[in-house]
Amino acid sequence: MVIPSLLFPPTHRSRATGTHGPHADQPRPVPAEQRRPLQRPIPPDRGFISLLLRAEPYPTSRYGAQCLQSNIMGIENICELAARLLFSAIEWAKNIPFFPDFQLSDQVSLLRMTWSELFVLNAAQCSMPLHVAPLLAAAGLHASPMSADRVVAFMDHIRVFQEQVEKLKALHVDSAEYSCLKAITLFTPDAVGLSDLGPVESIQEKSQCALEEYVRNQYPNQPSRFGRLLLRMPSLRIVSAPVIEQLFFVRLVGKTPIETLIRDMLLSGSSFNWPYIPMQ
Repeated sequence: MVIPSLLFPPTHRSRATGTHGPHADQPRPVPAEQRRPLQRPIPPDRGFISLLLRAEPYPTSRYGAQCLQSNIMGIENICELAARLLFSAIEWAKNIPFFPDFQLSDQVSLLRMTWSELFVLNAAQCSMPLHVAPLLAAAGLHASPMSADRVVAFMDHIRVFQEQVEKLKALHVDSAEYSCLKAITLFTPDAVGLSDLGPVESIQEKSQCALEEYVRNQYPNQPSRFGRLLLRMPSLRIVSAPVIEQLFFVRLVGKTPIETLIRDMLLSGSSFNWPYIPMQ
């Protein structure tokens, strides 16, 4: 797959020339009041970020409103909100640059590897109220009893999930930074079964460079911000994907594997609805 480069817009130049005399080919000076400021071309990385942001299926304000309402929602509504966060991650991936160019098996491989990390990033971005996690856990344990040791381990995984969301929220990550972090996460060469690692590595590097340039320009007084954002990335992987699946999705999809759910979301377009019925 060939990765197209983002082109600079052409620079427009005007030239006023004389019509007579020895200096006919020399440009006439333009009066100061008629001079226009030079138009700076948009940096390619900033254009890339704009495309990432444009792919978001839900505005950030709508994210926040939904999560604010979840303070008074019941458990089923919380699970539906979680499903919406997962669906938004899949829809976002389908509409960002380069991802649709991969064959379906590679798309599934990338999302299978990273869906839980994307979910954590979306949960932090929408400020999901974390007090719901123990309530969901209690309901799940009541429906499917566990041994005491498994209960302790399960609750410890929930605590890790809560901590990672809180640490991201503490950094006050903006929408552009979240989009770059999600792109860096999604395009991972660690995904199993990829047909070609080269394009994935290139896009991940481009996403990281875009984030670095954006942070340098947007937060010049925070020289360590880029590093602190990147340091959060490895921690996302310590959040247990099976625990997120059991906590938020078992009530909606039953025993359907998350890989099947991801594949069906990829194939369904924007018509994915609940309750979920596996595609044949």
